[in-house]
Amino acid sequence: MVVRDLFLGKRRYNEFLASPEAIPTNILADRLKRLEMAEIVKRKQYQARPPRAEYFLTVKGSDLWPVLQAMVGWAERYVPGIRLPEHPVEPEIRD
Repeated sequence: MVVRDLFLGKRRYNEFLASPEAIPTNILADRLKRLEMAEIVKRKQYQARPPRAEYFLTVKGSDLWPVLQAMVGWAERYVPGIRLPEHPVEPEIRD
């Protein structure tokens, strides 16, 4: 979900929280940390007090695009009535 949302242009924690899946805050925080540790996303602080950050795909993360496309194709074929997200934006990559 987080990687998908990054491809759709979301960058900030509250934007991820607003996704239709309604992910709990503790799970979202954990996923963002894991993605950062795996070097799929990069965190950039944009405000010191209170601390706030934006997240960006790395080159490694942007290379997941074909995988997501394949999953969307599979869902279109096998999951009736699925609501697919709008078209992705060109990801801003940070390394």
